[in-house]
Parts: sequence; C-alpha cells; structure tokens
Amino acid sequence: MKRMLAGFVAVVALGAAGLAQAQNTRLSVGTGGTGGVYYPMGGGMASILSKHLPGWEVTAEVTGASVANLQLIGQGKQDFGFTMADSAWDAVSGLAKFKDRKVEARTLMVLYPNKMHVVTTEASRISKLADLKGKRISTGEPNSGTEVMSLRLLEAAGIDKDVQRERLSVAEGVNAIKDRKIDGLIWVGGLPTAAITDLAATPGITVKLLDHAQYADAMNQKWGPLYVRGKTPANTYKGQAVEVANIDVWNLLVADRGMSDERAYAIVKTLMEKRDDLIAVHREARNITLDAQASGSPIPFHPGARKYFEERGVKFAK
Repeated sequence: MKRMLAGFVAVVALGAAGLAQAQNTRLSVGTGGTGGVYYPMGGGMASILSKHLPGWEVTAEVTGASVANLQLIGQGKQDFGFTMADSAWDAVSGLAKFKDRKVEARTLMVLYPNKMHVVTTEASRISKLADLKGKRISTGEPNSGTEVMSLRLLEAAGIDKDVQRERLSVAEGVNAIKDRKIDGLIWVGGLPTAAITDLAATPGITVKLLDHAQYADAMNQKWGPLYVRGKTPANTYKGQAVEVANIDVWNLLVADRGMSDERAYAIVKTLMEKRDDLIAVHREARNITLDAQASGSPIPFHPGARKYFEERGVKFAK
C-alpha cells in the first residue's frame, strides 16, 4: 500500500510539474540594431511582459529590423516584432521584398512615428539631397525598413543611380562618418536616435540634417498612402540649429495572424496599462496612444488586439 501511495504521489508530482512547464510562455520580440529605438523599447516591452504576466518569459532579439522581423514572423521563428508601416504593407500585399512570399502579419499596436533622417556633416559641404550625387552614403542595413524607404526616397529624388551605396546599420554608419569613409547616411527612426546623438556629440563634427519632405508625394504616388510630411524640431541633436522638414512613417508592433486572440489581448493590455514604464525606457513611447490606433495601421489589426482597443473606446473603420 505504501509503495502504491508513493507511486501515486510521484505521478501527481510529475503531472503538476508538466502542467507548470506547459503554462510557461516563452516569446521573442524582434527589434533592430542596437543604435536605434526599436532595441531599447523592445527590451522594455520584454521586461514589462515578463514581470507582469505570470509564467511569461519574453526576450528582445537584435535583428535587421522591419523586413527581417516580418520574414522571421512569417517563418515562425519570431513571435512578434517591430516594423515600419510601409514594410508591413509590402509583406501583407506580397510586394517588393515579399513578392515571393507574403506574410500574414497583423497589427498589435500602432507605436510612434518614425522620422527619416538624411544625415551629413557641415564639413561635407552637402546642403541638399541633390548634392548626394557621386557621394558614398549608407542606405541602411540589408532587410531593414530603412533600406526600403531610403531607396524609395533616392528614386523619388532622381538620384538612385548616382550614389555609392553602403548597407550599414545606423551605428556602423555613424562610425563610418567619423572615420570619413562615407559622406552621409539615411536612417529612419525615433527621436532622438542614440547613434545620431553620439555623432552630434563627437568633437570636431557638426551634424547637418537635410530637408526632404518635398518627396513624400512622389513616394505615395508610387507606393501608396504610407508617408506623411513631418518635422524634426531644432536642437533635437547637438549642433542642429534649425527645424528640418522630413518624411514620417508610423511604426507598428505586429504578430502573425495565427497568434491566439488571448495572447494578443494580453500583450496589448499589459503594454498599454504599463505605458508609463515604457516611457521611462524611451520617450517615444509617449506617442503610443489610443487615438493613434484608429488611423495609424495600413494592415488589419489582430482580433485580440482589436478587442482590447474597442473595449477602450477606439472606433475602427468598418
């Protein structure tokens, strides 16, 4: 009898251990390079979800950013991630880098507007986009949203065939400018971007951001209503004395449509309720608002995320 009881207890213990293990939720969130905003904000999201959802373990992964994140999600190698709205549109529509394989991405949250930066230095004597002809510039690392948008901007400006392209992350691009290996870089990210802040603080270098908002209409005519004219305020970066007219594109947090409604709901609810914790990580999180959700995503919302926002009074177009 004792042996039978001991065996029964052992079976129950193993079953309980198996249940506990099954209840553990391990997820990965794709971010971007370490020099941008996606990485610290994604790290903040991972920490918040791991802390406030019992049994959840969420990690932030360094990736090539928008396009890479969407591809990883489509391959089932990543649970959710950051992307720019134009890359998400391409993925769902089977365009550009996704022409051979669509990704059924769905929006969890509209995050904050990305600002396109066209960065050079006062010493370069480059004062407008046309001056980049014949220059060596970074257009972003491979499979990044920055690369996609950079090429569209250069094409709209009519100089896409006239520049010498390097495919560098923003951190690598900044170092290349410091070493005088390139004349400038294009980057799409939040304000301020840490790597650009670092460049502006470098002794002997005065950064210059070039106006380019006038090309938004041509980009939208070809690629859809994805881009809006924006402004980078003066003194966002040291030495940047004037306001810059730039192009904006919204950032999204997306997942595969196969994510369960319950999981999507839990992610969104927790991040919205702990938004102050996210703002403490990076100030761009202040732009994650209920108002932004109704109009900021060109692709459908995940049903679980939509349920949460509708409960909070967000009115989506039918």
